[in-house]
Amino acid sequence: MKPLLPTHPITVLGGGSWGTALGWLLAGKGLEVRLWCRDAEQAADIRRDRVNARYLPDLRLPDSLHPTADLAAALAGAGLIVVAVPTQAVREALGTLAARSQGVPLLVAAKGLERGSGLRLSEVAASVLGDATPVAVLSGPNLSGEIVRQVPTATVIAARDSSLALGLQETFSTPVFRVYTNSDMPGVEMGGALKNPIAVAAGISDGLGFGDNTTATLLTRGLAEMTRLGTSAGARPATFSGLSGLGDLLATAHSPLSRNYRLGLALGQGRTLEQALAALQQTAEGVPTTAAACGLAERLNVDVPIMSALHGILFGGLPVREAVTALLTRPYRDEE
Repeated sequence: MKPLLPTHPITVLGGGSWGTALGWLLAGKGLEVRLWCRDAEQAADIRRDRVNARYLPDLRLPDSLHPTADLAAALAGAGLIVVAVPTQAVREALGTLAARSQGVPLLVAAKGLERGSGLRLSEVAASVLGDATPVAVLSGPNLSGEIVRQVPTATVIAARDSSLALGLQETFSTPVFRVYTNSDMPGVEMGGALKNPIAVAAGISDGLGFGDNTTATLLTRGLAEMTRLGTSAGARPATFSGLSGLGDLLATAHSPLSRNYRLGLALGQGRTLEQALAALQQTAEGVPTTAAACGLAERLNVDVPIMSALHGILFGGLPVREAVTALLTRPYRDEE
């Protein structure tokens, strides 16, 4: 795939903070971007005010970014489709565009595993669109609020087709947004997905008032779990030391801009899951991904004690401090 030129519109599916940030980045390079919003009122408001008031209220959007709730109009003549809807909505979103997007390259920018099936999102795309659609994935330490402030950062794009990855690398790169490529799609996807539960756990730790020792322990052992489960699912171990693994984990597990961290912080401070989600008012991918990851770990017979403890907190009514005690009093073992 060659780098996209201004004559090739790009469709971004998802009018949240992530989709808006990516659309803003591409439009800032002179590309025509159609930002598809599920909510027609939201699309009209953004079109009128040139601001996504709910998600990025301080960001003025370029005139080359066109919000719309009309999917057919968003897809017409598109040279690339970027998927930035919540993970659990990816299958539905892809289903709606299947007949309109034959052969158009797809970049999955959502991060998570499909609940129930445990599938990576490129696998979901293949099951819905078939093998004729070229698919790539994007993941890394990419907090939307920092990207639109043009804080220097990097990300990684993975695809089985190296020419697709290289074309997307050129398309998305800016002087402050550095894009690397990787051929390990399972690793890039699993890193981006599995850091979310660990970030929730890190927020819980801070909410309980624990210190830096606890955080360092949690992130180190959490990364070991991510790597163990990811490699069992076909990823390369080294990928988890990269941007989509360790890099994304470090950004997501301590930043107040991270939804997963903020959710965990509220849980650690004594709120119920329902209260924490209501206060967040946005999707926290760590919740459904915890369920999907633990289901996958059970099927693959992989030990993931931190994620399992989090599953008990989120879905089993396990008190937070009891979960901490259970983790610390497990049988002793060698470090892996």
